[in-house]
Amino acid sequence: MPRASIAGLGKYLPKRIVTNHDLEKWMDTNDAWIRERTGIETRHWAEPGKETAASMGAEAARQALKQAGLQTSDVDFIVFATLSPEYTFPGSGCLLGDMLGLNGVGALDIRTQCTGFVYGLSVADQFIRSGMYKTVLVVGGEVQSTALNLTTEGRDVAVIFGDGAGAAVLTATDDENKGILTSNLHADGKYARELFCEAPGSFGEKRVTHEMIDNGSIYPYMNGRYVFKHAVTRFPESILETLRATGYSKDDIDLIIPHQANKRITEAVQQRLDVAPEKVFSNIHKYGNTTAASIPIAMTEAMEEGRIRPGDLVCTVAFGSGFTWGANLIRF
Repeated sequence: MPRASIAGLGKYLPKRIVTNHDLEKWMDTNDAWIRERTGIETRHWAEPGKETAASMGAEAARQALKQAGLQTSDVDFIVFATLSPEYTFPGSGCLLGDMLGLNGVGALDIRTQCTGFVYGLSVADQFIRSGMYKTVLVVGGEVQSTALNLTTEGRDVAVIFGDGAGAAVLTATDDENKGILTSNLHADGKYARELFCEAPGSFGEKRVTHEMIDNGSIYPYMNGRYVFKHAVTRFPESILETLRATGYSKDDIDLIIPHQANKRITEAVQQRLDVAPEKVFSNIHKYGNTTAASIPIAMTEAMEEGRIRPGDLVCTVAFGSGFTWGANLIRF
């Protein structure tokens, strides 16, 4: 049975860099407060009306295809993970396909927020294992800056998020010691309102009202302490689950690439697993939380820095809204 191997990676970050000092102009916060609580120093924000989830994803995809030595015409299917599509409908995957000239190629959008890319890799792997497709493009792209409440009231969430995109090209391989070895995907909807954006939505009589804007329900809400408590438990659980499924130990892992949610969460996971700090990749200080884009951006950067080499065993793991969580164990 074939399995999916990562043949190429790519990333795209908007040119506009927003520092913690920039945020001080809009809300009652400061650089030291943000660094201490999140580890973030800068984030990139898209240019409104020009850079979108799909357009940034297309740039990342072109890089990934080039690295893989493939043409856009080689892509059989698109999986696009985002919580910030250009439109309520259609999804960003269709827009990405048009930008790449992939007319007629299927596109599936995934809405599992921070866990989106982990889910996307698993879905692509299953398509390839089944023999339905040979080459699948998996993209995570986010424009969150335009949805933030840039006031003191919204600062706990506003200081965290950034924009960007990352992509991976997955191709079929018969090598049993290469590719996505296993994945696990989980969700528990009873915690949905601990990290969510209530409006606009189909829950009420109207999708959008002035009241929603006035009462702030159009902005993301996060119960930070509650999310932290669950995240530091679910991250290691998912990693250990991949190891049990494959017979490896944590010492066999060359690099863990967690969703870049918060530096304190990453450090807590590293300590709970009792692995060396250099085995856990972190770039949140540069980009903030880019949700579904964070893992492919981090994976691309890790490869660029020589921290992922052929033969390495890499674990990607995420936790986020839903609550959703999961992990992939990958042999490069």
